[in-house]
Amino acid sequence: MRKVLIANRGEIAVRVARACRERGLGVVAVYAGPDATRPHVLIADEAVCLDAPGDERPVSAYLSVSRVIDAARATGADAVHPGYGFLSERPELAAACRDAGLTFIGPPADVIARMGSKLEARRLMEAAGVPCVPGARPQDQSLDSLRAAAVAVGVPLLVKASAGGGGKGMRLVTQLADLDEALGAARREAEGAFGDGTLYVERALIQPRHVEVQVIADEAGTVLHLGERECSLQRRHQKVIEEAPSPVVSPALRQRLGAAAVAAARAAGYRNAGTVEFLLHGDGDAATFHFLEMNTRLQVEHAITEAVTGLDLVHLQLDVAEGRALALAQDAITPRGHAFECRVYAEDPDAGYLPQSGRVLRYREPQGPGVRVDSGIREGDLVTPDFDPLLCKLVTHAPTRGLALDRMRVAVRSSVVLGLRTNLPWLARVLSHPDVASGAVHTGWLAEHQAPLSTPAVPWLDSLAQAVASVQGREARAPGAEATADAPTTPWDTLGGWRA
Repeated sequence: MRKVLIANRGEIAVRVARACRERGLGVVAVYAGPDATRPHVLIADEAVCLDAPGDERPVSAYLSVSRVIDAARATGADAVHPGYGFLSERPELAAACRDAGLTFIGPPADVIARMGSKLEARRLMEAAGVPCVPGARPQDQSLDSLRAAAVAVGVPLLVKASAGGGGKGMRLVTQLADLDEALGAARREAEGAFGDGTLYVERALIQPRHVEVQVIADEAGTVLHLGERECSLQRRHQKVIEEAPSPVVSPALRQRLGAAAVAAARAAGYRNAGTVEFLLHGDGDAATFHFLEMNTRLQVEHAITEAVTGLDLVHLQLDVAEGRALALAQDAITPRGHAFECRVYAEDPDAGYLPQSGRVLRYREPQGPGVRVDSGIREGDLVTPDFDPLLCKLVTHAPTRGLALDRMRVAVRSSVVLGLRTNLPWLARVLSHPDVASGAVHTGWLAEHQAPLSTPAVPWLDSLAQAVASVQGREARAPGAEATADAPTTPWDTLGGWRA
């Protein structure tokens, strides 16, 4: 490989570009019009605008396989890295790269398709002896068949979309009287998000942990696991705070989880980096776990695995893509210290995690030992509702879990994002909770603690915000000029949502 096109935007595009530069590889960025001055574009050697007439939303540009392939050809790129999100788990992109003679930095197209179907993935896992949550996958997708499957599984149960992820197309059913409504809603959401309304039902496990295992596999058939990540702190089935290793996984349990993840990857015929996700009940040697799904891409939270293993996952991805054998031994991969990650979102947790828009008036990253920030924003950037509201990721690492958590608390409180509301104050409250300190959390913990973690507005701070907004607005325009559309419109737009 000589030149890599990164088919993504934001912090992951910046992170992949950094690894490519370290390898002496050329970097090609792609962008939609509003992203023309984003960091991932500015740091690249070349950049291609993917906009086309008729696009209704900027995201359309990033979702076009043909435009990505055309951009690679036009710039002479010989490889494509999909990052995560967008086209990263679309077998069409991997297949198009193969057909165009480009190296796809990820698993083969047939593997992405196989593991992208939750029904097919479950079938493979069951055949490979990987524990799965009891469920039913009727071939006949009629309401009658799905009702019969639900009765056989029993409540509480989850209605789930076969395609996609991120909690879309998923509904919890605690009584069968609510089943028809849940089936209809899940199907509509799945069809809208993934273009596939295929559903299945599985038993809902009450208060499980979400634990995932990072795997890497080369072309020679070597499959290794790099330990587990604890991802139980989720809002609306989307992760917010992760850590590695899990505070409840013993060495013996880690070996069992790792063996199951390797078996899953082998059953899929996997290549490159991926993640096998499990639901965990109990802790230590007596814990039980069940296969949830496999993500056939780099994960948002890959940085904490890098922190505790000392390995660079993007470099490993590039090694595998270039046909190199993994120069690692499984018994040499053990966690060193502890790491946390917090996702900083432009959203208001006190209003149902409503995404926020606005211009970043001031941006300051935390500094200190064991602190890493993966970011795709800079001061002056306009954050719009067109894309995922993730702004940056804070990562801390330390010899002990307690110190890593303390460093994260300081990092969150030292971060500055002004101009739009973010979840930084909320993250600070979550990190200060005794349950988080002790590791006594589960996938429903944030939902259960939504009210205690919320905070009322502070009148005097609202007044201060109004004053700052007024001053900032006067400085932003010449005397007599009209206010611009980008000027702050509410007090909290200016102060970024900080509350005492």
